[in-house]
Amino acid sequence: MHSHAPGARQYPAKPADVYLFSTCLVDQFSPQAGLDTVRLLEREGIRVHYLEQQTCCGQPAHSSGYPDEARSVALHQLNLFTEDWPVVVPSGSCGGMMRTHYPHLFAKDPVLHAKALALSGRVYELTEFLVHVVNFHHEDLGAPRSVALHTSCHARRQMGSHETSVALLDSLANVNVEVHARVEECCGFGGTFALLYPDISEAIVTEKVAAIKDTGVGCVVSADCGCLLNITGRAAKQDELAGRKEPSLDGEHIASFLWQRTNPSKAEIA
Repeated sequence: MHSHAPGARQYPAKPADVYLFSTCLVDQFSPQAGLDTVRLLEREGIRVHYLEQQTCCGQPAHSSGYPDEARSVALHQLNLFTEDWPVVVPSGSCGGMMRTHYPHLFAKDPVLHAKALALSGRVYELTEFLVHVVNFHHEDLGAPRSVALHTSCHARRQMGSHETSVALLDSLANVNVEVHARVEECCGFGGTFALLYPDISEAIVTEKVAAIKDTGVGCVVSADCGCLLNITGRAAKQDELAGRKEPSLDGEHIASFLWQRTNPSKAEIA
């Protein structure tokens, strides 16, 4: 059985097939990140299976204190990915929910608990999968560029995938990652937290944006779309209030960033 502790997990050989769990935010707000995830994996010779019946991972209900509702949503995913293939998730947040919390949600039902454990052992955050399973290595075809990296709280603390995001960016010869002063801190999104505590969320993201801008970069890269939406949304609001016509801070999902810089037809714009 796989260990759930970051750094202690045993990784399989590169598979022929994987499932893609795209996440709600990728599906609704950043479909390009999902498409680029597919492109990255297919280039490695992996068949990507996207099941249209997939829904939310259940994290919003779980983090808001509604375990029964979270269980209902999670049960759908539990019965969906029937083949013994890895489930690749372009989000540490959703990946953390499926790997860490699904077994707890079904702890009182021996049958479902066994299924949850089996599924959680097959869940991989995208950058983790690229580094430890695919052994991703491609020439950086983009122009020299400096960026900041933001890693979601769940990716950092539940999945340990902040290290693999760093490794992937470090593998790009022409990319310099500027480490900002609040690199280990939350962006303030926290799913429903931003809706329940908007003033606190705004204060947190304002400090995060300031720290990133203090490095002098104009782009933040992240493996989580929720964080990107929050960070770039706050920066865009600041631009609007200041009367700036051009965005002061762009955001890019790491899947799209990697694809653009390592694909000859895209590298010139990366």
